[in-house]
Amino acid sequence: MPRAGLTPAVVAEEAARLSDEEGFDSLSLAAVAKRLGVATPSLYKHVDGLRGLRREVALLGANGIGEEVQRATVGRAGPEALRATADAYRRYAHAHPGRYVALQQLPVLAGPGAEPATDPVRVLAAVLSGFGIAEDQAVHAIRALRSALHGFVDLETRGGFGLPEDVDQSYALLVEGFVRAFQGWSATSPGTGAAPEDTREG
Repeated sequence: MPRAGLTPAVVAEEAARLSDEEGFDSLSLAAVAKRLGVATPSLYKHVDGLRGLRREVALLGANGIGEEVQRATVGRAGPEALRATADAYRRYAHAHPGRYVALQQLPVLAGPGAEPATDPVRVLAAVLSGFGIAEDQAVHAIRALRSALHGFVDLETRGGFGLPEDVDQSYALLVEGFVRAFQGWSATSPGTGAAPEDTREG
């Protein structure tokens, strides 16, 4: 008999905690069931197998980082909002490493109707709107920013920065580079194409 109080949300949260503690790649139905004190088959009532479990963790990650950035940018615009966004992004990745890895796979894991409540790509789009970037350039700008922030955070969390120079300063310089780039972003930059309705890919 399933444990009293076991719900899809409870299962997803426990899976997310396990991912943060032990790594997203180590996530399994058996490991989550053990932490919840139930038999593995009991989880199938609440989640659509391992893929469904991974999808729920990815959605929690997307919502979490979106909310973190949203809170950080309240009352801010332009360069100030972008700096706050970058700080919130990095802070979330360090605080929730498993969820952070999971959310990068959301476009593959998510099916129809599985969009996060707070889409981080839409939040980034709102931040970049403060720079006056044309709509047909927004996706390109978001991709460039996400690639840079993710690349830095990924290298950092994997121990890729071995030199003694301050990593915080390096990150700040990266962000300032984007502040300047977006301030001078031209509406006639190479590449066209309207932003897709589904912005999860970003």
